[in-house]
Order: sequence, then structure tokens, then C-alpha cells
Amino acid sequence: MMNFETRTGPDLGVASPQYPTQGVPEWYRDAKLGFFVHWGLYSVPAWAVQHGDGVNIPTEDAYAWHQYAEWYGNTVRIPGSPTWERHQRLYGPGVSYEDLADRWDASAFDAGAFVGELVDAGARYIVPTTKHHEGFCLWGTGTTGFNAVRRGPRRDLIAEFHDATRRAGARFGVYYSGALDWHVSDFPAIESDTDLFRFRRNDAHFARYSAAQVDELIERFAPDVLWNDIEWPDGGKGEEDYAVAALLRRYFSRVPEGVVNDRWGVPYHGFLTREYTHIPDIVEHPWESTRGLGYSFGYNQAEDERHSLSGAALVRLLVDVVAKNGNLLINVGPAADGSIPELQRQAMREMGAWLSVNGGAVYGTRPWIRAAERSGAPRSYTRSDGRVHLHALDPVAGTIELPAELAATADARWADGTTAVLETRPDGTASAEIPAALRSAPVAVLTVAG
Repeated sequence: MMNFETRTGPDLGVASPQYPTQGVPEWYRDAKLGFFVHWGLYSVPAWAVQHGDGVNIPTEDAYAWHQYAEWYGNTVRIPGSPTWERHQRLYGPGVSYEDLADRWDASAFDAGAFVGELVDAGARYIVPTTKHHEGFCLWGTGTTGFNAVRRGPRRDLIAEFHDATRRAGARFGVYYSGALDWHVSDFPAIESDTDLFRFRRNDAHFARYSAAQVDELIERFAPDVLWNDIEWPDGGKGEEDYAVAALLRRYFSRVPEGVVNDRWGVPYHGFLTREYTHIPDIVEHPWESTRGLGYSFGYNQAEDERHSLSGAALVRLLVDVVAKNGNLLINVGPAADGSIPELQRQAMREMGAWLSVNGGAVYGTRPWIRAAERSGAPRSYTRSDGRVHLHALDPVAGTIELPAELAATADARWADGTTAVLETRPDGTASAEIPAALRSAPVAVLTVAG
């Protein structure tokens, strides 16, 4: 997956616009865990080609065999693609992708219950998609009739998400597709990474349209996180009031403690984003790992437990990311009716149960002097308030090793409060036996003075 902070837009031949100076606020760095919610027209067909299990798809076919169900609106326009073939069989040649808007029934969606599941799973912030690349807006926008109030659900879904999230005491964010909107574009289907930036509108008219939509979201919802995707139209990267610099100034004026990501296509960014990417070590700048529980963000009904993270794997992913100075923005992809598929719900609840005991070793922490060890049983480190948390990633092994920097501690306790008995070694390291009750946990946490 590409890194967006290196894409800084066209050379305008003039001085760079005046961007805000806000960095990444401490509340965001403390939060550690957020939930993406990818929900849109793509949730009606809810399908993409299965990936994983040794599937090898040639690079040139990656877009025709796209792993993301939320890209259905593009993949279905590639003649002969598996998505195109399936769409013809299920809906027939006379039903376009955008016709699915009137087939979208969200009657099972209960925002309070939905958000409650995310908060119980450990979410400190929640970021629903307000408009994905398909151009369908999930709030009652005045910019287009192609929205969830006028079509399909006939409800302001973002207002419902916002109100439920605020009531639950979590931070609220919005995802917005800045430079891709297939509804107001007339380009061929995207079939390569080059096409991703070639087949999109960069004109000032579209930049005004996008800015008007984001201004609506800022004014109505004052989002704590403004999460833009696939950059911004190049025609809106100057000094104009619809350009990125002015838009961000208005955002921070409305939400002084807000935060943005790095996907604007300009020199300014907040936190870095890494999508379906393993990061090998600590990243000094605040960053965010994001992915779906399976191989897709939007719900893909073709996936099963072979393609989706278990609860234990999800916990280990969270620990790995946090130990490296990141936040995890894990995605839940609802079914069209607004329900959370059981496979996703199960993993979420397992993570929530683990965090209810071990959250002190995750929330509000910062990296230690290193994220992990290169040898021995796998373990990661976090630190907070003069203490270091050792995360045994394979507790069934029965023991955890303490490096020399921590082996002399006189205070070592497991997450349940029991004292650990350390055995020191001639090389200055130590080890502790993991209690039997913790060996079945996804990760066992030992906290020491450090």
C-alpha cells in the first residue's frame, strides 16, 4: 500500500499556502484504538473476490480482482471482471451500481446499539464513512440529492452515528473521499495505481463541491478526526477559500483539539496512515494503522473465518501497533441493514474483554526504548507513568523473559494484580513464570517499575 505523506501536490509556481500549525493532540495519542465503519451502497451487493489462502493475483489484474468490497462501484465497470460477471447474473444488465441506492434497506440499524458494541470493544474514537469513492453521501447534504436522506435508507445516518457516539463518551470522526467521486465524474474504470491519480477530477468546480461538503460536516458535527482519502483535487491546493489550506484553517477554528491525517496531497499533514501494512519498528511521528478485520473494509459476504482476524490475532495486532507509537483504526463493515456480521462481532468482543483487564497497558501509553526483542519468545513493550508493560504475545509458552534493563526490578505484577516471581540469570536478564490462568489469554501482560 502506498504512503500518502510523500505526495504533496502540484508545483503551483507560487509561495506555498499558509497551512495550520497544529500537530497531533495528546488525546489522540492516548486513545490508541478507533473503529472505522465502512457502510454504503457497496454494502448492498457486499461482495469482492476472496483473497488470502495462497491466492496469487497478478499485479495487472489487481483492480479487476480488487479485495475491497467498497470498490464494487469501480470493479463492476471492468468488463469481464468477477464482480462484473456476478452483477450481471444477480441484477441484470439494466441495473446500474447507482440503482442499488433504492435497494438499500437500513431498517435494522440502531445507532445506540451499534456504537455500544464498538465502545465495548474498546473504541475511544469512531470514524464512519460519510462519502466513499462512489459519491453517495450518508448525511443530509444540501449539495446533492445522491444521499441517504433522499434515497435508500431515508435517514441521516451520520447524524445518528454522531449523536450515539457523543452520548457514549467516545470521540467522533468523519471519513471523506476528497478527490475520488465516481458519481460526478466521467472517467473509465480505474485499473492501476497510475489510473488512481489520472482518472479523477482536479478542476476548481469539483474542489468547490468537495469543500462545501466538508464544510457541512465540520459545521454540523465538529468532528474530532477529519480523515481524508485519496488526496484533494489539484484545483483546490492554492490560496482559494475552497482549497485545503483554508479548509483546514476553518476546521481547526471550529475544532481546536481536532486532528487530521496525511492524505490531502499537500505538504501539511497530521498523523501518518499505514493501510494493511506491517511496520517493523517504532515510528517517531504519530501514526495510525488501518485495515479491515478481513481483507476488505466494506462487508464481503464471501469471507469466512479463514479470511478474518480472530479475537486473539486482533489483540496481538493492537499491541504491536501501540508498541511502535501507533494507533489502530480497525474497521467494522456492517451488512446493508446496519447489523454487524457475527464473525466481526465475535473478534470485537474478544478484544473488548481483553482490554477490560489490560487496558492500562495500552491506553495512554508511549513506546519504550524499543518495541520488541529480536530473539526469544515474542514480546512487545509499552510504558506509562514510570512503569513498563511487557506483553507476552505467546503466553502458552509458559514464561516471559525480562531484558537486562528491567531485570533488577523489585516490583513486577501481572494484570490481575498478582506478584511475579523473577528468576535472575548470570547474563543480567530474568524470567518469570506466566500464571496458568493467563496462558489462554491472547496476550499476558507483566508490569514492572522502569
